[in-house]
Formats: sequence, C-alpha cells, structure tokens
Amino acid sequence: MASYNVRLAALQRHLVPYSCSAHLPLENLERLENLGFRIEPRVREALLGGFPVVALESTIISHGMPYPQNLVTANEVERIVKENGAIPATIAILCGVPCIGLTAGELQAIAQLGTNVVKTARRDIAYVISQRMNGATTVSATMFFAAKAGIRVFATGGIGGVHRYGESTMDISSDLTELGRTPVAVICAGTKSILDIPRTLEYLETQGVTVVGYGTGEFPAFFTRKSGCKVPCRADTPIGCAEIINTSFKLNLQSGVLIGVPIPEHHAAAAEPINLAIQRALKESMDQDISGSAVTPFLLNRVNDLTGGASLAANIELIKNNAKIGARISSALSKFF
Repeated sequence: MASYNVRLAALQRHLVPYSCSAHLPLENLERLENLGFRIEPRVREALLGGFPVVALESTIISHGMPYPQNLVTANEVERIVKENGAIPATIAILCGVPCIGLTAGELQAIAQLGTNVVKTARRDIAYVISQRMNGATTVSATMFFAAKAGIRVFATGGIGGVHRYGESTMDISSDLTELGRTPVAVICAGTKSILDIPRTLEYLETQGVTVVGYGTGEFPAFFTRKSGCKVPCRADTPIGCAEIINTSFKLNLQSGVLIGVPIPEHHAAAAEPINLAIQRALKESMDQDISGSAVTPFLLNRVNDLTGGASLAANIELIKNNAKIGARISSALSKFF
C-alpha cells in the first residue's frame, strides 16, 4: 500500500488533481441545491463528512419488477448497503426535482407508480425536469447525477449494451457512452445476457472504460456467472477494486470503472433454459417490431414468463449481492479521500 501511494502521488504531481466535482463538497452541494436539486439529509451528511455513499438507480424499482415486489427489493437493497458500511442514495426525478436519496414514502410512490414513471436516460433529463415530470433514472442518468453530487460508487443489477443484431440496427445503450465520459465506478453483474456481450466489451474498450472482474477472469452474464468472454483486469477484494478506482480517478482519466460481479453460485439460474428463453423472446420482439427503450423491459418480462419466474428471482438476488459488494468497495475507497 505504501509503495502504491508513493507511485500514485508522483504521477499526480504531473496531472490535474482529481475531484469528483470541480468544487469542495459543501460548495458543490450548495451549488446543486441552488440549481433545484434535493439532497436527502443522510446522504448530504455523509458526503460532507467523507463517509461512503452508494448510488442506486430507480428504474429497477419502476420498470424492473411488479409491485409490491419492487418495493420490498428496494428496501432490502438499501438495508444491505447500510449493513455493509455505506449510505444508500437512490436517485430519481420527482415532479421535476432531481433527488439524490429518497425517503421511504418516495420509494413507495415510485414503486406504486411503476411504468407510469418516465424511464429517464441522460438524453431525457432536461425534458423530464423542464416538464416537472417523475423520472426513474437508468444507469446513464444515475451516473450523471451521482457524479454531480460527488458520489463515486453506483451499484445496480446489470448495464445495457450493444443489442443483438446491433451491427444492423445501431441499437447501443447510452450506458456505454456514459461509462466512457463519467468518472463513477459501476458495480454490476455484467451486461444483461439478452444483449451482445462480445460487442459490448469491444465498445467499452473503444470508450476507454476499465472493466474489472470481481473474483473472476470472465465477464459475468447477468443471470449466469459465465459469458465465455475474458476480462482485461481482475480484483479479488474490495480494497483491490478501490485501488483501481482511486487510481483511475486520481489520474483524471474522466471515464468510469466497470466492476463485473458474478451472481452467487447458489442463486445462479441454469444457463440453458434462460438462453433458450432469450432466443424466443428476441424473435418475438422482432416479430412485434419492438425497439428502442422498450426492448429491454419486454425481453426481461418475457424471459421471466418463459422461465417460470427463475430469471426474476436471479435478478433480485444479484441486485442484493451487488449492493453488498458495492458498499464494501465504497467503504474501502473512502479511505483514499
């Protein structure tokens, strides 16, 4: 650790010092509040005190599963983050107000509204805020708001990617470009296996994103532990991940770090039934001419139906596991700042 710090300090002397925002914590939060952001009090206190915080997205709640299962899962995920040493900050837009951290009542409202809440990626932020709408943040929007607030770690289920047949449709998730330009570490179970994983990894390489396997040399495939695709980096502990994240941020690389965490063995669904269900769901989506942001919710719901609920059960468990690992990484990372 001592030699690591010496080397990093030497490099930093020749580079612009890293800050998750361009301002000191208090100045930054006050600036956001003046812009109309609302920072939940526990989150605000943690950020000002330098305590670990983990950002959480809200699209999982509104579009990822039905009520009340979505509310139960959201509360469980926040509890797991707290139990593992960090403060949860679920991010959403409520009546046009960007909220960094939600109250129990706000979590319930998002869960009950479900798909009536606008699924909000980076491109939708200005519209949703200007029209005073309710928005559930996707990975790209959550990363954007987390970085603005000075939150360095974000835990989610899985990221979007290059869709199958993306070479013809050019359907590529904004999650990937956000990872290429926003310095937030994303803890996930890899790319959803309904997508084209090899092309997704190629695109991340083009974007300059550091991709790390947590305890594995193979990129996880969301529902299942293995994808057949190797990762360029491996870290086996939270502190190992924190060292990579800290170095990336301190060197001002201006890109995210993607940590792929395999779903725990005892919760992994058998790969073959899910792969068969994915192929069938993909054909149905093409036959029904489903495109854009509607594709992923359709495929996930259809795969869940075809697998008798096995894929949803796996989804919930991997989200909880990512929250646990994310909190531990955030706690380890806080020691560098």
